[in-house]
Amino acid sequence: MADEAVEREWARHWQYPELPGLDLLRAHYVRHTFPRHAHDGYVIAAVTGGIEEVGLPGGIVRAGPGSVVLINPEVPHTARAGVPEGWAYATLYPSRELIAEVAAEIGSLRGTPGFTADSVADPQTSHVITEVHRAAEEGNALAADTLLRRAVARMLTRHAGPLPARTVRSAAAADAAAARAVLQERMADPPSLERLAAELGTSPFALLRAFRERYGMPPHTWLTDARVRQARRLLDAGTPPAQAAVAVGFTDQPHLNRHFTRIVGVPPGAYRRGRAGG
Repeated sequence: MADEAVEREWARHWQYPELPGLDLLRAHYVRHTFPRHAHDGYVIAAVTGGIEEVGLPGGIVRAGPGSVVLINPEVPHTARAGVPEGWAYATLYPSRELIAEVAAEIGSLRGTPGFTADSVADPQTSHVITEVHRAAEEGNALAADTLLRRAVARMLTRHAGPLPARTVRSAAAADAAAARAVLQERMADPPSLERLAAELGTSPFALLRAFRERYGMPPHTWLTDARVRQARRLLDAGTPPAQAAVAVGFTDQPHLNRHFTRIVGVPPGAYRRGRAGG
């Protein structure tokens, strides 16, 4: 039975060249679980079957058919099936630039837009999101772009406001930001927590607490997520997976494959094909 469950899982993560600034994911997951991670851009996901459980800073959201899950950039979250049969969804991953462009066209939002709801019951928009995928898969650029902007504009108009500016208000928050910068810069050969804390003039426990408070995950989890994000950029640029693995600090390609698949939802090879062939 376990093998049958795995066989029922499928996913396609890709880009349609006529929709710049957008990633697309359609999938049915049963046993797959997404570890805590965050995105550079936004998430607009239409659940089309089953139940998805999304772990967000404010708690767990259970989303079923007709629901649209909304996640802002850099918000740490997890995802897993909420029922034995898993969940199916059609997801849009618009870049910050694309969201800003649509927000400017609407003209009613000031500052950087951010969603004010985690999940909304909106069967109409959920259907439009699935139609974006359908149009892109059929190569209908006019319909795909029109439907995409309709869906994004509706979500921004009904469920968005200005994102609050993040300011460093304490020494602990400053230490967390400094630690993040060090890990980003030395991704391939990061220091231990003890050494990192010593470099910043604080204690390991204090740094761990500050980092979790600011970024929603411990430094080692953040680093794995950051490595996968950088690996995606390298793969987008045509770097072979084995080279990308070493460049971001994974021990080898299987190490990259394991973490990449858990966080992105598809293996690096399938991800590359989704970029090259659409």
